[in-house]
Amino acid sequence: MAETPEPDAPYGPVTGEPAPEDPAGAAEAGAEYFPPGPGPGPGPGGGDEPDAHEQDNRGYDELRDVQQLVNNNFYGVVDASGAAFGFGAASSPGLTPGTIEPGEAAQALRFYVPPQPCFDEALTMLREDGLVVLTGQDDCGRGAGALALLRTILGDRARLRSLSPADALAELTASRVLKPGQGYVILDYVGELQVEAVQAYEIRRLSEELRREGSYLVVTADDTTLRRLALRDHCVRWRAPDPVELFRHCGEELALADLGPDTEKELLDRVAEQRRPADVVAVALALSHKGPEEALETVRDRDRERVRDWFGKRPPADDLLPLAALAFLEGVPERTFEKECAVLAAHVRAWEQSGEAPAAEPDPATGAPPGGAAADQSRARWRERSVGLVTTEYRYGPGREGGRSERCLVFASPRVRGLVIAELHELYGYALWYPLRRWLGHLALHGDLGARTEVARGVALLARHALVEVDEYLLKVWSDGVTSQRVTAVLTLQFMCDADRLAPQALNIVLGWVDNRGAGRALSAAMALPGRLGSLYRLDALYWLWFLTQRGERIASSARRSLVLLLQTAEHDPEHTVLVLRYTRTVIERTARGSRERSIALTTALQLLEATRLDAAEPLTAELLRSVPDGVRHLGALWAHLLHSGYRGKAVTALCRTLARLRDDPSVTGTVRELGEALRDAMTARQWAALRHHLTIALRHPEHALPTTHRLARALIGPPRGR
Repeated sequence: MAETPEPDAPYGPVTGEPAPEDPAGAAEAGAEYFPPGPGPGPGPGGGDEPDAHEQDNRGYDELRDVQQLVNNNFYGVVDASGAAFGFGAASSPGLTPGTIEPGEAAQALRFYVPPQPCFDEALTMLREDGLVVLTGQDDCGRGAGALALLRTILGDRARLRSLSPADALAELTASRVLKPGQGYVILDYVGELQVEAVQAYEIRRLSEELRREGSYLVVTADDTTLRRLALRDHCVRWRAPDPVELFRHCGEELALADLGPDTEKELLDRVAEQRRPADVVAVALALSHKGPEEALETVRDRDRERVRDWFGKRPPADDLLPLAALAFLEGVPERTFEKECAVLAAHVRAWEQSGEAPAAEPDPATGAPPGGAAADQSRARWRERSVGLVTTEYRYGPGREGGRSERCLVFASPRVRGLVIAELHELYGYALWYPLRRWLGHLALHGDLGARTEVARGVALLARHALVEVDEYLLKVWSDGVTSQRVTAVLTLQFMCDADRLAPQALNIVLGWVDNRGAGRALSAAMALPGRLGSLYRLDALYWLWFLTQRGERIASSARRSLVLLLQTAEHDPEHTVLVLRYTRTVIERTARGSRERSIALTTALQLLEATRLDAAEPLTAELLRSVPDGVRHLGALWAHLLHSGYRGKAVTALCRTLARLRDDPSVTGTVRELGEALRDAMTARQWAALRHHLTIALRHPEHALPTTHRLARALIGPPRGR
């Protein structure tokens, strides 16, 4: 890339697109080398792939298509099948790094019952060492326990601080993150990419620093052996509180009415079977808000009973395979579903013909192999056998909202899909999952966006039960594949964030792709860091995307596009928007003039200022000036940096387009004047005069030569200095 020209150069350089790098997946393992530490390493070398950038463009177009419907959090209807690419429940307090306000913690602990004796044991260790690690089964209340421990020591009005689950504990001591008298929490810690970096010596130093500062850190983690060895002196095994005791406590808080003896007995018997505290609280809330019948329905869990009854009848292959296929293709048009079912049956037949065990017992009534006779009334027969689990709906396809709808197969309730995947994982082994994985690979490679979105949703549900298998057999392959596979892997990671406990694991997987794993996975990492991951782990996403801008041009180009996507999806989140703009400004100001790093940073900043909104063709900067007043000074600083460089011509053009879009909105005049003041403060008199001159010339273009645009430009420039 050309070096940044000196300030006051009239226009930016005209740069050609560098030759594309190796296609995704073509690099040999170890073909790249990155020196240790934060410094960037060289990108991969190798031959060119003529359509590499075209593939990348297609991938980002698909991500943009998804994001256009869901704004900041991939929230809404994705495709014709009605797939909701989103996150229905709010994240738990502390999942997103940042401040946990007292009100948030109080709401999370409204019904909290400290489990004994582990609560007192952890409290004692925390007071003595300043550090405790809560381990145990998932969904046993570790996160709530962390908040409760810190509030017990620091008080109910304490503002706690959540740190990233990917933070290196060994580096916290030297990072100046720790402040006196502060409570910190790391939920679902995943640790460093190199586990051996966490040593007992460093952890002791961290404990000493916490005690010296009068601060406290609670970490929640699973029971992996390596982590327990590194932190074994600080671990407390956590357990959920007694469910009946928790239910009675909820009843006291909610002032529940007395129940009849039979109803109370059944309710308490079923509550006693619950493992997750959240499920117990849900029953109590249902009883309080909707009455005994609704509470009993909640705790009876009819969906789970129906799914287990269906699998308990040992379904034959020609019933099992369509249900397994639907778990990964719910809501696609029926004709598409039947075609892909036939592909799955072919994979199963190929497996069985290899001499291995059958995927499922054949139907004793017909003895038909999977995908039996074409003349059989398969649709009616299968729907009859799946009553209570599967139903049909008519949905519109892409671009046909006003036209014809198509019949689609869907599960009877949203929970059934996850329960079916759980039973498939629990009951069936390699003989079913090997052909299933091959079939999923076929869909990730050849399916349209709607089908691949549903595959990603299903695989994310599977990851709740088999994360290692999902990562090893699917995500690692797809992340190093072609565009369709990479997009499927990216969507899978976003869906994994629906489960709070999987969100840190999704982040950890992405950071693993960044860590010298080849060009293909680096491209996948760049695509994955916006969206839900970028919303949850904002600083991590910004740091690693900027890191990737230092790689080879193809990876750097993807990272820049992802930074743009990160800003576009943050449009309706002022705090997130300001963070992206401030971070970009800081990166530029920390680079040396004329350096390669500064040129890369300016190129990225220019793309941010030239970006359009996700759902409209108007400049994104125009909407940010309207809706994010705290971002004005950061926008002004970015424009000033670009106007000082060889990119002045493009920066002036972007500024004119912004003014033209705002010309009919008199309410933004004051904001535009504030933007002009920020620009003037960052420029010398000579530079300011040059800006006035070039802006005057640019406004003569017919697209901008309107009195309202010129009025707004006068508000931006103001009177000459000295008046």
